[in-house]
Amino acid sequence: MLNGTSSHTFDYDDTHLRTVIHPAGPVASALLALSEYIPCSGRDFLHAFTIGVEVECRIGNAVYPSHYDVGWHITGTTGVFGAAAASGRLLGLSEQQMVWALGIAATTASGLREMFGSMCKPLHIGWAAKNGLYAALLAQRDFTSADHGIEGVRGFANVLATQRNYSEITEALGERWELTQNTYKPFACGIVIHPTIDGCLQLRREHGLSGDEVSGIDLQVHPLVLELTGKRQPRVGLEGKFSVFHCAAVAIIDGAAGVAEFSDARVRDPKVVSLRDRVTATVDTSLAEDAAVVSIALRGGRTLRKRVEHAVGSLARPMSDGDLESKFHGLCDPVLGSIRSDALISACWNLNESATAADLAKQATPV
Repeated sequence: MLNGTSSHTFDYDDTHLRTVIHPAGPVASALLALSEYIPCSGRDFLHAFTIGVEVECRIGNAVYPSHYDVGWHITGTTGVFGAAAASGRLLGLSEQQMVWALGIAATTASGLREMFGSMCKPLHIGWAAKNGLYAALLAQRDFTSADHGIEGVRGFANVLATQRNYSEITEALGERWELTQNTYKPFACGIVIHPTIDGCLQLRREHGLSGDEVSGIDLQVHPLVLELTGKRQPRVGLEGKFSVFHCAAVAIIDGAAGVAEFSDARVRDPKVVSLRDRVTATVDTSLAEDAAVVSIALRGGRTLRKRVEHAVGSLARPMSDGDLESKFHGLCDPVLGSIRSDALISACWNLNESATAADLAKQATPV
């Protein structure tokens, strides 16, 4: 539970863009905990991880978007299936036991979008990791569930979604991998805001902006942006992650949207608040989820404009390995130091060759 909650606290984790699921959190968190207690090679860990992500995202595909639209936090609700399947793989569950594990997972699936902007949002991922692992451990002891926990008349998909497509779960299974549709965040906030941040940062760099010369910022965004991140006046840092207005302001003033830009102090900073109040946003249904148009009006009367077709960090413009390592150092160096962070990066890149996956957890533990 601690692994999973920590993985999502900064809203800085990976994203399966089709469903806005953050797949690794529930799955890797359960596996990291389990690998400390049972023998597990790096190759076995990665195999189980791949299976868990596939299960999680395919079930997500089957119920998205109606499941999400009615208010479920899809990472919490489908992450429990991924954690159960991955843990069940490492535990060597039989087919019947795996069915039970997924059924137990189904009846514990939860997480409400109403909690976005509060500490409960990352807790959803912690509960998914914990409940998924727990489901696999119970099934290993032949603790039973219904055999149709997902597709039954009163199962997960029928109760928690108004529409569903079961072919998404099984079509091209083993041929098409949802993990290849996963990508990584360069900014520590809701992913639908990333095109706006990208556009603001580009204009800031190109024109040397500081914020003082800006009279107003107008954003054209995908409909999900205002639905998910339309908080006009965030009160705390966690709410700032769901404010496209705050994100535009700090992108111009700070030239960044990392962990520091979503502290309580930064959300309340008078300069940030002043610029945030000069940001407007309108929906443009023609825009893709990873696109946005940013227009910045300067006090002298000039207007700067940037259209972002694909935000950095999207599948079309992915972060490089070097970008990921820099992000890793930024998060881990304050805790582990740069030398130990380098060693942990190397362990991650070479996990497939490791005889003991538990070494990852050991190397990530401060001394």
